[in-house]
Amino acid sequence: MSADDNTEQPDADAPDLEPGDGVEIDKTTHDPDERQADKTTKLRRPVVAPLVLALLFLVSGALAAWLYVTQYRPDQQTDAAASKSALDAARDGIVALLSYKPETLNQDISAAKSHLTGDFLNFYDQFTRDVVTPAAKEKKLTTSAQVVGAAVSELHPNSAVVLLFVNQATVSQDRPDPAMTASTVLVSLAKVHGKWLISKFDPV
Repeated sequence: MSADDNTEQPDADAPDLEPGDGVEIDKTTHDPDERQADKTTKLRRPVVAPLVLALLFLVSGALAAWLYVTQYRPDQQTDAAASKSALDAARDGIVALLSYKPETLNQDISAAKSHLTGDFLNFYDQFTRDVVTPAAKEKKLTTSAQVVGAAVSELHPNSAVVLLFVNQATVSQDRPDPAMTASTVLVSLAKVHGKWLISKFDPV
């Protein structure tokens, strides 16, 4: 027997390797198209999330800007138009507050209440019931007020203070000649449901 005869040859009848202890065989087949699809998906996923976030930021930014301009922007709520609106509300409210006749007392008081709000409304309601109504009916009091000057002292989006110069004439059954009174008052206003209402009344 020669040396070549001693060379071990693969045994054709030897069984294929099977999974066993210490041996693992990967039987998964990889299609080239599938591998390319997986790579494409992995490349796209990181891009989609930032795009969505960027879109959300743009939308939220636009919404915040719109709300600021249309609803919360202070300079639009304290401009000349807002100042005039507060002045008009203060004038009309004071005239209604200080003017009444015994013949139309209930209607006059109701009209004045429509210009008031908060604790001042409660105070006025009690004051007219306990003081003004008995005196007006007993002495036949008639009062009329006229605003001769006005200026905005403070103006904010939902509150304002207006300085008013008021002349008031009062007549009664005992004194038919008008008694004239000049006064200066600070009127505080609050915006309630878009309308300026008097919340405080302070003689100066």
